[in-house]
Amino acid sequence: MRVENVDLLVIGAGMAGLTAGARAVRNGLSVMVVEIGTDVGGSARFAGYAWTAPSHDVMDQHNPWGDTVLKRALVDRFPEGVAWIRSLGVDVKDAQRVLSFGRGHQFDTHQYVDTCRRVIREGGGALLLETCAERLVVEDGAVTGAELRLADGARLRVSAGTTLIATGGFQGDPQLRTAHVHPRAESMQLRSNPFSRGGGYRLATQVGAATGHDDAGFYGHLIPSGISFADPADFVDLSLYYSEHALLFNVRNDRFVDETLGDHLTAMALLEQPESRGLLLADARVFRDWVVGSYVEGAVAVDKFALASKRGGRVGLAEDLDELAYLPEEWGYRGDAVRDAVKLFNEDAAAGLEPVPGRQLDRLPLDEPPYYVIETVPAITFPFHGVRIDDRARVLRGDGEPLHGLLAAGSDTGGLWHRAYAGGIASALVFGLTAADTATITATAATAITATATATTATTATTATAAQTRASQATD
Repeated sequence: MRVENVDLLVIGAGMAGLTAGARAVRNGLSVMVVEIGTDVGGSARFAGYAWTAPSHDVMDQHNPWGDTVLKRALVDRFPEGVAWIRSLGVDVKDAQRVLSFGRGHQFDTHQYVDTCRRVIREGGGALLLETCAERLVVEDGAVTGAELRLADGARLRVSAGTTLIATGGFQGDPQLRTAHVHPRAESMQLRSNPFSRGGGYRLATQVGAATGHDDAGFYGHLIPSGISFADPADFVDLSLYYSEHALLFNVRNDRFVDETLGDHLTAMALLEQPESRGLLLADARVFRDWVVGSYVEGAVAVDKFALASKRGGRVGLAEDLDELAYLPEEWGYRGDAVRDAVKLFNEDAAAGLEPVPGRQLDRLPLDEPPYYVIETVPAITFPFHGVRIDDRARVLRGDGEPLHGLLAAGSDTGGLWHRAYAGGIASALVFGLTAADTATITATAATAITATATATTATTATTATAAQTRASQATD
């Protein structure tokens, strides 16, 4: 087997992996990045914003059960991450609000990942596509590289001072989703690249990496039922972000969640409801302001109701509340019960009463006809369960100590998010940079040790030579 040596081996060429590779090259490290897919970028190519909570207090409020150390690192290092993107010449827009609580920046993720690829190659780094990491190499309890299978079937062993796992999660593997997200997670559609199938998760756990909680949840969004994604543009076009201002009913015709807290949270809640499907109902106000309006400033607005109808989804238009009683029977809902629930909600809203479940952010009634109905299901982008790391991106063992030589970043990691979310691109960016800097410290220390050993050897040799010379002179 051919062997190559590098300071940093990066397994996965998405947002986290490319960020780490480019930063490490800029830091002067020798780098190899390997990617199982046919191109770099992963799911980052489908994103457009880097955002997170603007302060520790806001992060704690919206992600109370996440790992405190990781949350602090993300908030504190996010400005540096934005500065890094700008340093590469990528256009980054001014800060703006994202969701009800976040703050972040729109940027061209295609330009960013392509720029990182160029930086890696121009800096002497290697980038191998269609390459699979088959196993990590462990020597004396430390990860010292990996064995790879190349695109042509050849095998390569890479000896690395540090190895980074950045394969993007396991959302592409139905079995892992069922085991670590929810028993019905297997049937969810994938709004992500198809290559994130748990490769990094398996590599890390096979050598003793600790993992997060199985009930941590996932990041995803509601989409119309019965419609398959045709291309990556559907990941945004078919996501029903406006659910934050609509009403959602399960198959028992009941509201079961505060929809206003976020579509991504509602998606998790719906997965756990009977049959994991529900009716999303909006009135003319919600349609006007949020369906055909921009969900985030600068984003292109798409008439999601019209698109769902065109693509053959279960949609309906009721000219008034009474028409809701005539929902198609084969859908499996009681139209009259849904109608009565909307009427009760409107009466409570008009009277200033708190509905059950509550409505924290948008308490306006839905009393402006017509009514737009879409049957919806959750789709997954990535799971929150993953490999545990510390704030230096070092993978942790079961005893909480670092697993020497192994780092992880991005959606392969667990612990940061627990039934909550505040920016996957931001996390990949921040901990990708952190991983590169940790690898740099390791490489610098190794160089210093080597230099010391070389100097010691040279000194010993010089001393020995001098002793031999004195002995020779004494003999003469």
